[in-house]
Amino acid sequence: MGTSLGTVVVTGAAGRVGSAVRVGLRGEVERLVLVDRVGLAVQDAVEEVRQFDLRDAEAVTAALAGADAVVHLGGVPDEAPLPDLLDGNVLGTHNVLEGARRQGVGRVLLASSNRLTGFYPASETVTPEMPPRPDGLYGVSKVAIEALGRLYADKFGLSVVCLRIGSFEDVPTEHRHLATWLSPRDCLGFIRAALQAPDIHFETVYAVSANARRFWGIEAGAALGYTPVDDAEVHAPGIPPDRDTAASGLQGGAYADAEYTLRHV
Repeated sequence: MGTSLGTVVVTGAAGRVGSAVRVGLRGEVERLVLVDRVGLAVQDAVEEVRQFDLRDAEAVTAALAGADAVVHLGGVPDEAPLPDLLDGNVLGTHNVLEGARRQGVGRVLLASSNRLTGFYPASETVTPEMPPRPDGLYGVSKVAIEALGRLYADKFGLSVVCLRIGSFEDVPTEHRHLATWLSPRDCLGFIRAALQAPDIHFETVYAVSANARRFWGIEAGAALGYTPVDDAEVHAPGIPPDRDTAASGLQGGAYADAEYTLRHV
């Protein structure tokens, strides 16, 4: 990709992370294709916008024509009924990977989630090599997404990076964020590195800031060439007492509560 990232397609471009990526990558690409099921307006000369649902496999494949990389952020962003998660997350991801295979896309970045391991104890440091312990159906859908990424890397030779995204916020606002916060600066740092790192077959990395209390090992980020710089601890004095993670003892906090999933069953 050289000094320019070439043509990058961003799915879920209207979302919170997608919006930050859109602004952050504008000056680093030749062409930025923004995909979402809601309408977007072009804001820069390098931008193109496409409006469709990721379940439309042919539209996905067409949008990936000529792409050097795809940043796949689209999908259902939280706990939901399993059929919705299978449709929006698993099927949508399959269509992105299959479209990338057909179009010869050089790098696929998949947005995974820390919720894939939310049932580990808060006292334990978790690394990507450890077995999944999802804290809900949303986490289960992310297990499937990572498995699809591994399949397409192993079977079809795609270069795939799965970023297990932490709590993406401008600043941490709750006690769990002291461990899980991902600052906008570090988020863009991980994504830029994931797009440019050479010789990647398949990598899974926790995208989390350098929080002193973090639950997850960040050493795998070295494979991408990025080390996070921000630490939620500087915001700790303004964070209210813990009512989530301490009560459950689990990394997922309230997300791991039975009721959080039962209301969707």
